[in-house]
Amino acid sequence: MSTRLPKTTVCPSGPGQLSAGMKRAFDLLAAGTGLVVLSPLLVVLGMAVKFTSPGPIFFRQTRLGRGKQPFMIFKFRSMVVHHSGQHAQVTSSGDARITPIGRLLRWTKLDELPQLLNVLRGEMSLVGPRPEVPKYVAKFPAEFDELLCVRPGITGLASVVYRDEEQVLAQSPEPETAYLEKVLPAKIRLEQTYLRQRSFWFDLGLILRTFGKLVRS
Repeated sequence: MSTRLPKTTVCPSGPGQLSAGMKRAFDLLAAGTGLVVLSPLLVVLGMAVKFTSPGPIFFRQTRLGRGKQPFMIFKFRSMVVHHSGQHAQVTSSGDARITPIGRLLRWTKLDELPQLLNVLRGEMSLVGPRPEVPKYVAKFPAEFDELLCVRPGITGLASVVYRDEEQVLAQSPEPETAYLEKVLPAKIRLEQTYLRQRSFWFDLGLILRTFGKLVRS
């Protein structure tokens, strides 16, 4: 089955999108405020990770950011350490590598909160295409040339639509194959749609939809 998508290399402009400087200022303000307001929760979650399974609090992994520049993404660790970095780099809901507290973190998406640090460091934005690992980007080079003309985001259109991605992959006997042949191409198309529609209000709507799905989870 082909995984190729239509090739595009120009970074499209959305209607009424913020300038790069204004979007960056919004990201800094929101991420800084979020880290301060959520600091008690972050401490509690960090302690829960640390004291329920051996290993570090944070999981770090190389992803590709704007211009395909590599950076280390931060998450709360949700898997046992001796499996980290082994096997496929996609995870289904029944994956035996996931710890009990990790299962809760992944379901609620609270494992993503440390990425506010990536936003402060300038590696990510609050809203944008999700950053992928290098080996998956290499499968769709032209498409990611387009998507990574902007900073990747903590949330985005594909993140909202594929909120239950792990449950979808759990239905396949080959989760990584299903991800590469079905899920990732569909997510790429959604991210391409985001680039053409992005604006301050569209970004704000995606943030609100993300929170709405978290509340209902």
